[in-house]
Amino acid sequence: MRIFIDADACPVKDEVYKVAARYGLKTLVVANGFIRTPMSPAIEFVMVEAGPDIADDWIADQAEPGDIVVTNDIPLADRALKKDAAAIAPNGRVFTTDSIGQALASRAIGEHIRSTGEITGGPKAFQSADRSRFLQALDEAVNRERRRRR
Repeated sequence: MRIFIDADACPVKDEVYKVAARYGLKTLVVANGFIRTPMSPAIEFVMVEAGPDIADDWIADQAEPGDIVVTNDIPLADRALKKDAAAIAPNGRVFTTDSIGQALASRAIGEHIRSTGEITGGPKAFQSADRSRFLQALDEAVNRERRRRR
């Protein structure tokens, strides 16, 4: 079991590092620009080329059943779920095979509205309650996978 962080603009990297250390999990921090990571043999920084979806493609290619992907990117979450990996957003939203279709549809509608020139408000600001929800969701995902492996 590994944790992949879609690291560009991810506000919960430190929380992932702490949870991963508690459970002894390898963490891969994937971005298209340099991100400082703690000095640890369990944390690997992976820099990919700049470009749309390059980091997402790398994560989706590497993810395996039982891994956890931390991302705000709904298409990446869908790809992770299709590989039997868990997908969690930094605000604690857990993507599931039951919920991903609705998330993809909502994203498509939002893109369509923006393409017509409509100005939308964007995502809600990240709050401390989101951080707490994320920590709980990540801990639950790790424990769920550990139980499944027994």
